[in-house]
Amino acid sequence: MLALIAGTGGLPSALVTSLTRRGEPAPLICEMRGFQAELPADLPRLPFRMETLGSFLADLRARGVTRLCLAGAVARPLIDPAAIDAATAPLVPRLMAAMAQGDDGALRAFIAIFEEAGLRLCAAQDIAPDLLPPAGAMTRGVPTDSQLAVLPLAHAALAEMAARDIGQSCILAAGQVIATERQDGTDAMISSRQWPVGAFLYKAPKPGQDRRADLPVIGPDTARNAIQHGLSGIVIAQGGVMVLDRAAICEELDAAGGFLWVEAQP
Repeated sequence: MLALIAGTGGLPSALVTSLTRRGEPAPLICEMRGFQAELPADLPRLPFRMETLGSFLADLRARGVTRLCLAGAVARPLIDPAAIDAATAPLVPRLMAAMAQGDDGALRAFIAIFEEAGLRLCAAQDIAPDLLPPAGAMTRGVPTDSQLAVLPLAHAALAEMAARDIGQSCILAAGQVIATERQDGTDAMISSRQWPVGAFLYKAPKPGQDRRADLPVIGPDTARNAIQHGLSGIVIAQGGVMVLDRAAICEELDAAGGFLWVEAQP
């Protein structure tokens, strides 16, 4: 049985839709306190909180769950020490250490806890491989040769961000990186200002990150936000960024004369 730890955003819904189309059983929807997934109310649900993680893992095993997928945005919760139960108490030192790390470090720590509990982590892109588009142009518009020529600068910027374990995107213009994603995410970076003519978004996974969790995602809201703030388009890494509602994204970008380009990977 598959359980989906579902956060906010459109990814959980896309995964459920993909499973339904293939005639597979609906997953058990697990929602952490404070984060409600945008999913039909009739799906089986199991709420949980970080303070009772040990009991939650035991409950999953008792229900016959063997596979787990992390999907959607979830912020780091505040822990109430008084609410920690006996099954979770032995995990507290590891949970505290995980919370103190960057995004990828924290995910690796939680993945290890899940796997030690006998749960196999499934990547969202393996459940819905159609969310990874092929290389090349997705829109009528394409980036200019000069825009493509500066992609190595984007690669270098992401490598630097990976060293600090933060961010999966940057904005380039006039032959240089002019902004990098911070803790508040891609959309916050895009909406932080009005960008100069020719600026575009580059998004890719961190070099070396565990791609079973937190693979980057773009959706129609990303495209709409980019257009509203003057970006000329979006470039994503092939096989490394999931695209939700591809038709809607392309419609938004085509209407504004923008582009979505999938950079081929070696």
